[in-house]
Amino acid sequence: MTKNTYDQGRLNLPFVGICTFGKYPYIEDWDKIEADIAVLGAPFDAGSQFRSGARMGPRGIREASTLFSFGHGGAYDHEDDITYLPADTTRIVDIGDADIIHTDTRQSHANIEFGVKKILEAKAIPVVLGGDHSVNIPCINAFRNEDPIHIIQIDAHLDFVNERHGVRFGHGNPMYRASEKEYVSGMTQIGIRNVSSTAREGYIDAKERGSKIFSVRQFRKMGISQILNTIPKNIRYYLTIDIDAFDPSIAAGTGTPSHGGFYYYEILEFLDGLTKRGNVVGVDLVEVAPDYDLSGTTSTLAAQLLMNLLGRILHNCPK
Repeated sequence: MTKNTYDQGRLNLPFVGICTFGKYPYIEDWDKIEADIAVLGAPFDAGSQFRSGARMGPRGIREASTLFSFGHGGAYDHEDDITYLPADTTRIVDIGDADIIHTDTRQSHANIEFGVKKILEAKAIPVVLGGDHSVNIPCINAFRNEDPIHIIQIDAHLDFVNERHGVRFGHGNPMYRASEKEYVSGMTQIGIRNVSSTAREGYIDAKERGSKIFSVRQFRKMGISQILNTIPKNIRYYLTIDIDAFDPSIAAGTGTPSHGGFYYYEILEFLDGLTKRGNVVGVDLVEVAPDYDLSGTTSTLAAQLLMNLLGRILHNCPK
């Protein structure tokens, strides 16, 4: 049984101290990352086509994540009878943010890619806090010399636009850019609904390239087990989560909210099943824009989902 940190030394309540993700250690030198999971902020939102503000997402998520850092010996789930993130074996670090150059998408994306590459070089799993969904583009680029990955996208929008008025690296382009990579073996896109950022031709193109697309209603009708069975087993997954996949009633703090979205437990149960199906080797969570949600519910949702996801990655994924 792991020991509670408050049994010795400081009580260290969530509102005390430096605000890193989950109050895990901060590593400033990216050549000295020694961890199983490393969190990187990507506070870039110049790729947004509607409401900006996702640049503040990493700060909002980090602050909200301190709620789950009471110093217990781990996160005990009485339904599963499992202690996730046990304090004596969990190696998670926060390496801060990629440097963002205002008005310069290419250099900002290059800086994000560099950070993800440093995490991969350290043999850790990158977890990137966006930022708008364009930050997924440099994240996927960083896997260029890695083994193939299957992308799992949880999102209200398909994000499968090739080019529009010369824009190829905005938040409507990431899944198309990913589809161009030979090391992306496939794509499963979940939660896609309503008036989309992608025209009909984009859906046809995505399906012709092998993508499997499920709306929220299709997801619920089929059920989690059947959805999981459509995803190849025992392979490497890259998971990209746009917070607007969730219903605005629990995730109002985003630039492009879309009604009819997911609720917390149906996605947590899906992610639990996914981590038992193969290896999650990278994660980004994007489009949290805290200023549109004065209650802080959206940031808390993002932080809680990530904490539970990371616990399940470390517990369930085969090594």
